[in-house]
Amino acid sequence: MRCPVCALPTSDATVCGRCLSKPPHFDATHALFAYAFPVDRLIQVLKYRARLAVAPFFGEGLADLLPAGADRLVPLPLHPRRLKERGFNQALEIARALARHPSIDTASVEREIDTAPQASLAWDERGRNVHGAFLCRADLSGQHVVVLDDVMTTGATLDECARALKKRGAARVTNLVVARTLPAGPDPR
Repeated sequence: MRCPVCALPTSDATVCGRCLSKPPHFDATHALFAYAFPVDRLIQVLKYRARLAVAPFFGEGLADLLPAGADRLVPLPLHPRRLKERGFNQALEIARALARHPSIDTASVEREIDTAPQASLAWDERGRNVHGAFLCRADLSGQHVVVLDDVMTTGATLDECARALKKRGAARVTNLVVARTLPAGPDPR
């Protein structure tokens, strides 16, 4: 059982204490896998070795978790510099396999601040690192927006993206992630 907001394990599938005490800007999170072997290796192969053939496997699995009635599917954007370095956005490659969703939106949200990679930072530094990183120009009034990403660790990046989307009127933001990092031992959040 998992918290319906952040997808961390709970004893009874209710909203966890962290999400109750400090609600994130997003409303729900659906994770296909826990970030553990062999999924972690597959994500790394996609992301850092450009093995794009892995993306449809993840996308097809996520299709079953896609909320009905969502208005937009937004692959989490990379900063243009990182996109140029990598040559592709892994979230967009995964989203392309979600053929069921007619509206993959790559234009509404931009990553305008080139932040340090989250993986290189301590848990408590991640929120500060991505603060203000996203800009949304579209009018999202009343819309249900699904944000797709490969891995959710602390949720800081997805929370900041959701903040930008809600600022432009999104009524609901749901995260759709390939894998959720689970805490080892006590919850480090």
